[in-house]
Amino acid sequence: MRIGALRETAGGEARVAMTPASAGDIRKLGHVCLIEAGAGEASGFSDEMYRAAGVEVVTDAAALAQASDVVVKVRPPEPDEVALLREGQTLVSFFYPSSSPELLEAARATGATVIAMDMVPRISRAQKMDALSSMANIAGYRAVIEAGANFGRFFTGQVTAAGKVPPAQVLVVGAGVAGLAAIGTAVSLGAVVHAFDVRPEVAEQIESMGASFVFLEFEATQDGAATGGYAAPSSPEFREKQLAKFRELAPQMDIVITTALIPGRPAPVLWTRDMVVAMKPGSVIVDLAAERGGNCELTVPDEKFVTPNGVTIVGYTDFPSRMAAQASTLYSTNIRHMLTDLTPAKDGLIVHDMEDDVIRGATVVHGGAITWPPPPPKVKAIAAAVAKPKPKELTPAERREQEALAFKGETRRQVALLVAGTVLLGLVGIYAPASFMSHFIVFALACFVGFQVIWGVSHSLHTPLMAVTNAISGIVILGALLQVGSGSWLIVLLAALSILIATINIVGGFLVTRRMLAMFQRS
Repeated sequence: MRIGALRETAGGEARVAMTPASAGDIRKLGHVCLIEAGAGEASGFSDEMYRAAGVEVVTDAAALAQASDVVVKVRPPEPDEVALLREGQTLVSFFYPSSSPELLEAARATGATVIAMDMVPRISRAQKMDALSSMANIAGYRAVIEAGANFGRFFTGQVTAAGKVPPAQVLVVGAGVAGLAAIGTAVSLGAVVHAFDVRPEVAEQIESMGASFVFLEFEATQDGAATGGYAAPSSPEFREKQLAKFRELAPQMDIVITTALIPGRPAPVLWTRDMVVAMKPGSVIVDLAAERGGNCELTVPDEKFVTPNGVTIVGYTDFPSRMAAQASTLYSTNIRHMLTDLTPAKDGLIVHDMEDDVIRGATVVHGGAITWPPPPPKVKAIAAAVAKPKPKELTPAERREQEALAFKGETRRQVALLVAGTVLLGLVGIYAPASFMSHFIVFALACFVGFQVIWGVSHSLHTPLMAVTNAISGIVILGALLQVGSGSWLIVLLAALSILIATINIVGGFLVTRRMLAMFQRS
């Protein structure tokens, strides 16, 4: 089959659906690659680079559509691009069928097949084709860079001879792919990051990245997860609690990055006018939902402006295009994986299997019919985890009472063990021979002292598994040291051998742990 990549015509769009590298991989599937002249220039890929990769460069869109069996692009097609399609041809691009019914009908009338990259189901097998996540990852990273470019201070706190600089306070609203990318970038720059999401199960992900999760005190059950891992609309009661929390946080935040989107709906307004007014002069809002109306009430799509109280609001809708080379590389890889699934035999023949969950879910037009919305996938996305309730804050009196009860319980256990040990030792002393008792005392002493010595080492210096094995080795070493002075040459030899082997085990354990800890150290 002949795979052709169109040049993007939307204003400000710099991405391309095929790179020289992805073209090489597509050719390995048995396909022939074509590209419209100049399609990759804005991403840094010249026509000469494509020719060197074995790609045929075609003069214009009409000639490319005529020569191609499969047409790939980034943005949803314009009406004149849809008119170029013909029966039996396949278009692969973003399409957004829920918001473009006229375009959907126009594509159906051509008899072509349309695969919407924004409709790839979020199941494990389809992650390699998830173009929405690829672009959201770039958008989240770029949002922090744009915020930093418009923020008048460091992200990280500093103490210098000229004075102290506090760290930037960053709030990320929405912890999807874009939100998590923004969290990771802001944390790595040294900011103090707070994050909120209607799905409480993502709290662990947020905290694992070094941010703090913003909890809401809300009595009713709030299931914020919809099918496929996306957020669902919130109840009016939950929304009011949410807005009240944001109003409380607004005066403290230096940077707010909003990423909340609900599939098939306009972006929910989460950052209202009064919150913007409450923010400090010099603060920055970056609205990643600007293309769908914006999460901030004052956002103007494709514009950046400063409010009367000095807050900068960034409403760009082309964040991935601002990193065009990287975005094109990731998107073209998603396209290549989709073509791999469409070419199961790797013989250059497209097989459109409507029984395949991924292909069926992404296909919005096929065989002269509109096939959107798709049926639920046979393989479900990862289910939402049950939210862990926030632990109740104890008063100082309650905390002291808990500590006292715990101390009493521990004391009782220690007394019981001491009594049991004394009785056992007495019985052994009565019935066991004297030679056995000397060895038994060494054993008991080695177990107690050896374990305490090794177990007292901080776990930050060795993993819990190494702590157990090292503690056992410590027992062996102490017992062997006590026995090495015995008169019997056999006991001395065995004790010396035990000391050698246990020492090797302890030293080796610490060296392995040191190597493991070095993997997590920043260079």
